[in-house]
Parts: sequence; C-alpha cells; structure tokens
Amino acid sequence: MAYDPENIFAKILRGEIPCNKVYEDDYALSFHDINPQAPIHVLVIPKGAYVSMDDFSAKASDAEMVGFIKAVGNTARELGLSDPGYRILANHGPDSHQEVPHLHIHIFGG
Repeated sequence: MAYDPENIFAKILRGEIPCNKVYEDDYALSFHDINPQAPIHVLVIPKGAYVSMDDFSAKASDAEMVGFIKAVGNTARELGLSDPGYRILANHGPDSHQEVPHLHIHIFGG
C-alpha cells in the first residue's frame, strides 16, 4: 500500500487539522483519539511518511525507530500510565481494520 499524503494524520502533522496534543518531539506526535475506546486513548504517530509497522521497520532510519519507540514511552509517562499500566496496539492492513494509512500506535489506559 502506497503512502497517501492526504490522510488525516499527514494533515495533522502539517497543521492543517488541529489535534489535542499530548507529546511531540522531532520524531513523533501523540494526541487524544477523537473516538476513544477507553478512558484514556491516545495515538502516537511518527513524523515520517510510513503506512504501517511493516513499512516503518523496513524503511525508517535507526534514529526514527528509536525516537518513535521513546515517544510511545514518553507519552505513557506524560499521561501517568506507567504505574497503573496501559495497553498498546498497532493495526496493519485491511484485515486488521486499519483505518488511516499512516503508522500509529494506540495507547489505552484507565
């Protein structure tokens, strides 16, 4: 699947659509999901144009990979989820019901 630069997450990264930001650094942006499935439901997206974890793991630089994984942890800590715990999920492709063709990690807490 080719990356679509007009997907909603690409538009959020470009500042064309607002988000309720939790965390941002050079590699990633995290924000509250607009349709939460848990009391705390945040998405973490890399700033690069990657469709899925498969695409990301094949093409991202080592710095992007480390930065993205650190951003997931930093986001969870920012939300106070380290002690009570949380769940992470990444969907890949149509059989998983991936809705947006931009890699994203869901963090669920509460």
